[in-house]
Amino acid sequence: MTPPLVAVAHGSRDPRSAATVRALVDVVRAQAPGLSVHESFLDLSTPNVTDVLRSLYAAGHRTAVVVPLLLGSAFHARVDLPALVDQVVSECPGFRVEVSDVLGADRALEAVALDRLASAPNRRGTGVLLSAVGSSNASANAVVASLAARWEERLGVPVSEAFASAAQPDIPAAAARLRARGVRHLVVASWFLAPGLLPDRIERLAREADPRAFVAAPLADDPRVADVVISRYATAVSGLLRQYA
Repeated sequence: MTPPLVAVAHGSRDPRSAATVRALVDVVRAQAPGLSVHESFLDLSTPNVTDVLRSLYAAGHRTAVVVPLLLGSAFHARVDLPALVDQVVSECPGFRVEVSDVLGADRALEAVALDRLASAPNRRGTGVLLSAVGSSNASANAVVASLAARWEERLGVPVSEAFASAAQPDIPAAAARLRARGVRHLVVASWFLAPGLLPDRIERLAREADPRAFVAAPLADDPRVADVVISRYATAVSGLLRQYA
């Protein structure tokens, strides 16, 4: 039996977030016909990943692959999700659950984020804020900073990472950093999968810094995002097969 794919997102009190995740999962289903694909969440939205895994076990599945719909490898990926999976496996004899790598800073996702900037006004003195959630994990924040540095070289304009929470620089500090480099107009790139409370906060703060700031949409249900989800699944299935060999 082909292992089902359980896509797990963080979850949000904002219903737009879960709706976007479900739309992305629909694209995954369309691009992987015949594969059983299920959306789930860590918290705040339903269904919870533990409930989905238990239902698959009850339906007769003895293997499953969980794909974290996360752009960074921080607390949720390293601690929360493994603990939830371990809880289910301990309750379900013979159930093997493989957790794939996070989506991460994949070049395909980077291309989607850059494409979201295509409709930004072409104005002299423009700088880019690469907005992301932020983490207490320094290595996760460093990935975003490296991405910003690569974009600066590619775009030929000043680029700074900017975090919504838990890390610096936040939006005001990053905007001030760009102002000090001669930037007069802000373009805000989104390193988020879905709309929600944190992207809304970023937009509000960016417009306080520049009322005419261009704010890009999140990565959402772009087919290239679905391709990365399927790729992470395929790599994890290969890991399962090696364990059985």
